[in-house]
Amino acid sequence: MGIFGKKGTALEKEMQKADGEAISSIIDKNMNITGEISFKGKVMIDGLITGNITGDHLILSKSGKVHGDIKVSSFTCHGELIGNIQATIATARKGCSIRSKPEAGSLTVEPGALLEGEIKAATQEHRLVETDTQQKGVQLPGQNKKSVGI
Repeated sequence: MGIFGKKGTALEKEMQKADGEAISSIIDKNMNITGEISFKGKVMIDGLITGNITGDHLILSKSGKVHGDIKVSSFTCHGELIGNIQATIATARKGCSIRSKPEAGSLTVEPGALLEGEIKAATQEHRLVETDTQQKGVQLPGQNKKSVGI
C-alpha cells in the first residue's frame, strides 16, 4: 500500500527508484570542483562543489558542500548547501545546513536540520521535476505552487 493509502503514485515510484539505485559516482572529500555538473544515476558528494548541479539522484554527505543551485529528481542533504533546490524529493537530514529556496514535490526536514529560506510546496498538478538528463524540454517548477514561510 502506498503513501496515504494510494497504490503506486508517481512520487512513491520515484522514492523507490532513488532508494534502490546504487551510487555510481563519488566526489571525494579531498576534491574541490568549480563549474557546472550534469550526471545520470546516483552521485554522492563528499567534497566541495562551486557551481550548479543537474542530475537524477544526489546525496550530499556530512563533509560535502555545494555552493550553487541543484536541480535533481531526489536530493538528500547531510552536509551544507548554499543555493536553490528544485527536486521531486528533497530530504534535509539531522545536522545539515541548507540556505536555499527549495521547491519540492516532497520535502522532509528531520529535527536538528537547519533550513533557512522560502519553501515552495507542490500542488496536486505538480508531480515530478524533470531534469536536463531526463528530457531536453525542461519543465521548471514554479507554476501552480504555494509559498510556505518558516
